[in-house]
Parts: sequence; structure tokens; C-alpha cells
Amino acid sequence: MAARRRRRGETVRPSLLRLVGFVLALCLSGAAAAHELRPAFLEIREEVGNLYDVLWKTPARGEFRLSLDVVFPKECEDASPVTSEQTGSAIVSRWRFRCVDGLEGRTIGIGGLSATYTDVLFRLNRRDGTVQTSRLTPERPEVIVASSPSLFDTAKTYFLLGMEHILEGVDHLLFVLALLLLIPSIRMLVGTVTAFTVAHSITLAFAAFGWSSAPQQPVEALIALSIVIVAAEIINRERGRRDISIRYPWLIAFAFGLLHGFGFGGALREIGLPQKDVPMALLSFNLGVEAGQLLFIFVVLLAIALIRKLVVLNSRLPQFIAAYGIGSVAAFWFVQRIATF
Repeated sequence: MAARRRRRGETVRPSLLRLVGFVLALCLSGAAAAHELRPAFLEIREEVGNLYDVLWKTPARGEFRLSLDVVFPKECEDASPVTSEQTGSAIVSRWRFRCVDGLEGRTIGIGGLSATYTDVLFRLNRRDGTVQTSRLTPERPEVIVASSPSLFDTAKTYFLLGMEHILEGVDHLLFVLALLLLIPSIRMLVGTVTAFTVAHSITLAFAAFGWSSAPQQPVEALIALSIVIVAAEIINRERGRRDISIRYPWLIAFAFGLLHGFGFGGALREIGLPQKDVPMALLSFNLGVEAGQLLFIFVVLLAIALIRKLVVLNSRLPQFIAAYGIGSVAAFWFVQRIATF
């Protein structure tokens, strides 16, 4: 029996190490690919005489940008030269074009999008104040300009953008994963996730409406630091310590949720909100963030349940490995982000 237990332990431990190694590699690769995963942004403003002002923002790393080009209908022609400048991690180009008989019913596309892993947020601001927003993807790199965009179109676009942002935000997901490992009961987990949701919804709204703001680079660094702190709390719990963050994890979730909300708000500011239907766009984006977060939690809990059925884990080793792995990745991000100040 003892020999059988040793053999079982010998097979479980390497598999756990391989699993943790895979997760860490995935996190690091996700961080490295973050520039391409940010959406590009195309804004067109209608002026008098069938003239349109264009703002075209593409993700960039240093002097290198994604090879994407705006493709207008053949009836349209440029009415001014293109001016470009680098702002942070994007190349912003501006110009003006004229389109005979307007853009309604015509197709605008993004050349080269199908060869990338990024999306493009398209926004058309008409003179009458109506706004059309769409999300272009590698599978659907074109949009037809509608004659009268609906409220549903705006809600759908921002819901998908919110869901995409959380699922591609590896740091936010790693924080949620650390909370899952810290909390021992489902009831406490529900309360903690709810506190995190309420907190980041508050600061997301404040940041989106411009009522308050925080510099994005320090916020991103502090988000990484928040993950390190929660990972340290997991280790403290496994060592028998019972401080306030372990007895009342919703407090730490609420406090750091306020910080993460500024991170979401920064992304939403970069994407932009329509002039009309701002509450609907903000609500849809937040619901998309929550849908992505709940989907991630469901997948993690399902994976944990399957692992417990497949292997017998009688030690605290997996918790220590996961906590040290999460903390190490987050510490690397923290130093990396501090270095960009």
C-alpha cells in the first residue's frame, strides 16, 4: 500500500509541475502578445459636402506597427494628405476624404486584418448626432454603413469588447485565479467576486465619464502588485496564518477591484464611447467584462473538479506551487511595468 502511494505521488507531482509550467508559459506569452491583442480604432466624422474626417489608430511596438490599412469604397477619394504620429503604444493617422453621395449602404474594410489576431473598433459619427459602432474581426474585416444604426448594435459591440478585454487581460484573470485559490468556500467566493465586481464597476464608470482618472502606467504596475499580494496571502493561509484578508477576503477584493476598474476604464477611454447612448455602451461593456469573468471562473472550477476526479491530492504542494507561480509571474510584470515609467 505504501509503495502504491509513493508511485501515485510520483506520477501526480511531475504532472502538476508540467501543468503549472504550461500555465506560466501561457501567461508570459500572453503578456508578450498584449500589443497585438489591443484593438485598432477607426473613427470617421461626417462633415459638410460629403467630406469625412478620419482618425485611424493602430497598435504599435516602438516604430513597428501592425500592417493594417483602411479600404474605402472606390467612389471615395482623399481630400487631404495623411499625417501620422506615435502616441504611447499606437500610431495615430489623420486625414480627410470625400465620398460622392455619402457612405450609407457602402462597405468599409480593413486590409491585412485577416492575417492578425487583433480586432478593429469602427465608429461613424454623423452630422445629425447618430453614431454607428461595429467590431471588425479577422473573420469579418468589413462593415456596411447603415442608414440608421440601432441601440442594439451599440450594446452588442460594447458587450463583445468588454468580454474580449477581460478574456485577453491575462493580469486581470490571474488576479481572479488567485482569489479562487485563496477562498475556501463557494459562499465566500460568491461574496468576494461580487465585491470585486461592485468595486471595479464604480471606478470604471468614474474613469469612463471623466469624473476621475489615474495615470495608466502606474495603475498597470499596481495591478500586477495586487496579484503578488494575493499570492502571498495564499501562502500565508497554507502556513496557518489567519489575518483579516483571509477571514474577510471580500475586503481585499473590493480594495483591489477599485484599482482594476481604473485599468478597465483606461481601456474603455482608449476605445472611446459614442456621443449618444453613453450609459448603454458603458453598461454593455461592464456586462461583457462580467460575462467573461464568470466564464473564466466556471472553466477554472470545472478544471479543478476534473483534476480532483483524476488524481488524489493529499498535500498542500499544489497550492504552494500555484501561489509561487502566480506570484512570480506577477512580480515579473510589476518590475517590467515599473521599468517603463
